[in-house]
Amino acid sequence: MFHNKVQMFKYSSSLRKIVLFSLTGLLTMAFLLHCSEEETKESMSKVNDLPWEGDMASVPNALRMKNPVADPKAKKGGRIRVYSHQFPKSLNYYLDQFTTTARIFTSLYEPLTGYHPLTLETIPHLARDWKISPDKKKFTFYLDPNARWSDGKPVTADDVIFTYDTIMNPKNGTAVFRVSLSRFLKPVKLDDLTVVFEAKEVHWNNFNDVASSIFILPKHHFEGKDFNKENMEFPIVSGPYKITEVKKNRYIKLERRGDWWQRAYPFNEGRNNFDQIVYKVYNEEAVALQAFKKGDIDIYPVYSAYVWVEEAKGEPFDKNWIAKQRVFNLKPIGFQGWAMNSRRAIFSDKRVREAMNLLVDRKLMIDKLAYGEYDPTNSYYPDFYLGGEKNPNQPTEFNIEKARKLLTEAGWKPNAEGILEKDGRPFQFSILDRDKKTEKYFTVFLEKAKEVGIRASIDTLDLAAWSERVDKYDFDMTWAAWGSGVFKDPESQWLSKYADEEGQPNLPGLKISEVDKLIEKQKTEFSVSKRNEILKQIDRIVYKEYPYVLLWHLPSTRLLYWQKYGVPNLPLGKYGDESFSSDYWWYDEEKDKSLSNAVSRKEKFTDYESIVRWK
Repeated sequence: MFHNKVQMFKYSSSLRKIVLFSLTGLLTMAFLLHCSEEETKESMSKVNDLPWEGDMASVPNALRMKNPVADPKAKKGGRIRVYSHQFPKSLNYYLDQFTTTARIFTSLYEPLTGYHPLTLETIPHLARDWKISPDKKKFTFYLDPNARWSDGKPVTADDVIFTYDTIMNPKNGTAVFRVSLSRFLKPVKLDDLTVVFEAKEVHWNNFNDVASSIFILPKHHFEGKDFNKENMEFPIVSGPYKITEVKKNRYIKLERRGDWWQRAYPFNEGRNNFDQIVYKVYNEEAVALQAFKKGDIDIYPVYSAYVWVEEAKGEPFDKNWIAKQRVFNLKPIGFQGWAMNSRRAIFSDKRVREAMNLLVDRKLMIDKLAYGEYDPTNSYYPDFYLGGEKNPNQPTEFNIEKARKLLTEAGWKPNAEGILEKDGRPFQFSILDRDKKTEKYFTVFLEKAKEVGIRASIDTLDLAAWSERVDKYDFDMTWAAWGSGVFKDPESQWLSKYADEEGQPNLPGLKISEVDKLIEKQKTEFSVSKRNEILKQIDRIVYKEYPYVLLWHLPSTRLLYWQKYGVPNLPLGKYGDESFSSDYWWYDEEKDKSLSNAVSRKEKFTDYESIVRWK
């Protein structure tokens, strides 16, 4: 799930396309930019931290230490406006795993434990301590007596048990989270601050699944409500931020809590620095980019090669007003591609799925459409092979003749019109998409598909409608992008039993008994290196089944941002992505003034490192 572990964001914006403006587009942009200007002028009150009246001796030892990736020079105050490419259908991460939703929800609610940002060792969060039984099946958590909800009530074992019950309720749209929690009995309350989870079976990730991957909800707020309708308003939270305003399809504003219960813990010094975080929504990247260049967005992660190469240039870049920075660290890398729904007859044959792969000219797409910015993906765990280890999976090269042969072997033969048919049915399908900016890639594929007698069309929906259909597996083919984690768990992605349960990550509906056995085998393997070897076996088997048309990946993070912020030496930490910025960067008022002077005088601003590498 989220929080440095199994980061599965099936709605992540992994690839985008810049679109040409029509007259209508220009008028729309002018309207949106005008709205943005008005929002920018709004006053923002400073958040003052309330005195902490706790006893420092009550702070867990691990949180009395300084955070090694935080900068001691960081200051509280100011705001950061972050680009979000679509408005989430929900801000409830349990119901919608969209990237923006995850970032917001995990600022509002907290897990029992966290991870040290360098060593990845478990550190306290809502739980001050824990105990693991010798058989590795029972986990006892001792809650921090300082932990409080925003209404002043303590966080208790009842809240933990309520969160478990909410996730496990089959009436709730929490199926993705039920995968791991189904291995547990209902947790038991020993006292108000002590709760015990007992697993039904041994699994290497059992502790993490309850300690760091679920975010505890306030029972006294959610009890008795329809959880599926709890989407936008969360008045009672425990985390460092709260939602102050939601303007549908425009923005979501968060405000730092001056009464956050962990505000005086030394480990949090230099974190959660912005008084306000604004997620600004633009459905068209071209519009968003203009808003950013105009100064209405502060940080802009770049997912489009076109934007990075062709649009991120000009005076603001030449004079260093805007930093254009490529960051290499140890961030886990997921995969993206076109999922083929094997539940549908047309894609139930492996030979057909392989033929679809052979009809995709990835080299052309990368070189001509993506400026050579990406590396082709030939694994479902591409970060295993970034250190020079040879990838045993043979790349699928563009080959129309081989595709024709496979389709013929699968029983598809051309009719009098040249359209492939089988049992009297034409070979035609629909591609479910949620972003018109990706159409140029599909268009290249559709031309080749048409050449061999395949009829395919693109059906583009908004995020909410797309997500609803994908959750029900109501698609033939769709673009999906998945994050990854440092510790990878293949169960929800590839286990056969989740191919038929709605809302699970096994989008292609893959069922392979050999993979099921390997997934079972890795469950009880506590050695990361040995577990990764099992994952590589799974990868080799799945790869040869062609459940996706795998595309490409980027081994770095591309950032554009106005140089008015203080940034740690490692801009994204050791394992972080762009979300690290709202956690660890800070507003530098003096730097902002100097930047404004440089812009008004058309002068060059401070130099910066254009490429930053983890050392």
